[in-house]
Amino acid sequence: MTQTATVLQLDTEQTTALHELYRRLHAHPELSMQEHATAALIEEQLDRLGADHFRCGGTGVVGILRNGEGPVVAFRADTDGLPIEEATGLDYASTDTGMLDGSEVPVMHGCGHDTHVASLLGAAEILAGNQDAWSGTLVLIFQPGEETAAGALAMLEDGLWDRAPRPEVVFGQHVMPRPVGTVSISSGPVAAMADSLRVTVHGQQSHGSQPQDSIDPIVMAAHMVTRLQTIVSRELDPRKSAVVTVGTFHAGLKENIIPASAEFTLNIRTFDEEVRGQVLTAVRRIIEAEAAASGAPGPKIEELYRFPQCYNDPDAVPAVLEALRDALGAESVEVTPPMMGSEDFGHLGTAIGVPSVFWMFGGTPGAVFDGPGPVPVNHSPFFAPELEGSLAGGISAAVAVLLSRLGN
Repeated sequence: MTQTATVLQLDTEQTTALHELYRRLHAHPELSMQEHATAALIEEQLDRLGADHFRCGGTGVVGILRNGEGPVVAFRADTDGLPIEEATGLDYASTDTGMLDGSEVPVMHGCGHDTHVASLLGAAEILAGNQDAWSGTLVLIFQPGEETAAGALAMLEDGLWDRAPRPEVVFGQHVMPRPVGTVSISSGPVAAMADSLRVTVHGQQSHGSQPQDSIDPIVMAAHMVTRLQTIVSRELDPRKSAVVTVGTFHAGLKENIIPASAEFTLNIRTFDEEVRGQVLTAVRRIIEAEAAASGAPGPKIEELYRFPQCYNDPDAVPAVLEALRDALGAESVEVTPPMMGSEDFGHLGTAIGVPSVFWMFGGTPGAVFDGPGPVPVNHSPFFAPELEGSLAGGISAAVAVLLSRLGN
């Protein structure tokens, strides 16, 4: 079975076509839940492969590749880009724009989701062309809106598992700044839960020369920001992990006006539901107490995004680990601790009570790590997975793991 995974591959013509598809995806990214052209392009490819498919969750696409009796396995690739102005210098770099909160912004595949889509389509093409090597059903999930934690829930709410065959396991993968041809995988927690909040504090506007007539929201919010940093350092058991980040702060229009309000956003990462609850409770307590201490009206706290924990079923990981090592070489597969990044992938398996397994594959040439400059990371304007090596690694990993369940 692992020999089959190693031997099965795209021919030269198929590889050339897939590389061109990847360039199109990279050059034309779309923001979360706006992936209309991307979805249409994916549907074209599924038609070419003879796979049934349907739209789900707005701009999500589900493909179904059937090959007789056997297990049902699902594999997810996310499809959305980010509001980043690309600075890679690639000849297929994105110059596209999109609309975000009413403003036109540059858009880039700065997290490698184009690599995920192309890798899954490449793996599907291999299986479609080698039906004697496997049997069963492959459910291909092309999920929108991962970056905003909206896409997986949208697909579930649109009846994903009522409309597609229910799998016995859900797989997924993510390109990362690690050497091409390598993979990392965790058992248990893979990525942190995340909560994003917008906080609006209300003061009383006044002339800058008359602070006695004001309730200064900037000073008030600044105290909140400072005090919030004590949650991890002074309230949380040091044997537990959390991150509390203030990512934006906006207030005022002129230096001699004390404004009426200030706004900042928070991003919180945790691995444990109890810790998550403790941190969120402390956040609200501090914000409300600082407002009260300033004699201000109650602040407004809005939830922006909420990511579930990405969790690898410990019973399902060993078979995946074996398949990856057999396909890529034992020295190329590393077992690693969980990361503080977040993923909404976990919703897909949890919704129907089946195990999930998610791993990271390399997208950066090894020589870059020995170079003089920093290695571009996900969400950087310079992040650009190396085309040939990334896709080869992503496809090999996907095919190997799928055949570990579906292979004859």
